[in-house]
Amino acid sequence: MTELLLREVTTPEDPGAAVAVPRAATRREKATRALRFAVRRPGLVLASITVILVLIAAFAPSVLASGDPNVGVVADKLRPPGAGHLLGTDYLGRDVYTRVVHGAALSLQATVIAVAVALVVGGVLGLLAGFVRGWVDEALMRVVDVLLAIPAVLLSLALITALGYGTVKVAIAVGIASVANFARVMRSETLRIRTSTYVEAARAVGTRWYVTLWRHVLPNAAGPVLVLAVLEFGLAILAISSLSFLGYGAPPPAPEWGSLIAEGRNYLAGSWWLCAMPGIAIAATVLSVNRISRALDGEWRRAR
Repeated sequence: MTELLLREVTTPEDPGAAVAVPRAATRREKATRALRFAVRRPGLVLASITVILVLIAAFAPSVLASGDPNVGVVADKLRPPGAGHLLGTDYLGRDVYTRVVHGAALSLQATVIAVAVALVVGGVLGLLAGFVRGWVDEALMRVVDVLLAIPAVLLSLALITALGYGTVKVAIAVGIASVANFARVMRSETLRIRTSTYVEAARAVGTRWYVTLWRHVLPNAAGPVLVLAVLEFGLAILAISSLSFLGYGAPPPAPEWGSLIAEGRNYLAGSWWLCAMPGIAIAATVLSVNRISRALDGEWRRAR
């Protein structure tokens, strides 16, 4: 017996009548809409699939590559991509595909830390500056201007020199270097929201300032900042990979994406895949995240 689903439809005879529609038909409609969406926006679908695969590699690398990334067979060193080794092997006979997959965990861990630091610190600074105004706004924005005046890479290198080497310390340095962008966006949104009618009404009825800030200003100002966080996620991957390439990340044999490229540069003339494969992984991840960020930004603008 076919399972039925009641849904409201409008008919000339009886508007709002409940008509029994097969559940299978509803599922076909959803599948059709999903297929049409995929056809209209194939780039977004491909980007989403790429990000999902990278997240799986970061949190469950054994699902995609069950081998040990630090164990190799010397007899198989510098093998080109083929059936036995999908992305070839390195100078110690280690499988490049396995190392790229397991390297996603280190690179994504550092990226999440960097974006979280920038989002929290920058968001708090921008929120306070835009809501309190006065001398607090002036003082915080001058600090932000100083951060913006220093190139992000140089600021990251200076912070790493003070903090020391390591994946987490590199992530913190990259996050602090990105604080200014989040602070400026949050401040501009807070200035826009604080003059809204519902915020003025909350003040008129005697709502405490921190309640107004938490319940009204922050939720409505967070949208563009979260979109920026997705965009900064891709930029943080590039920054962390660059610093790892320079040797400031996790020490060998940790398979960070940047360190994999650094290891393969000495063999670039005859073994191009050592640099190309992790480089492709970085480029694909960054481009996919940027594509999703543009889609989220478009949806947010339409919602406003």
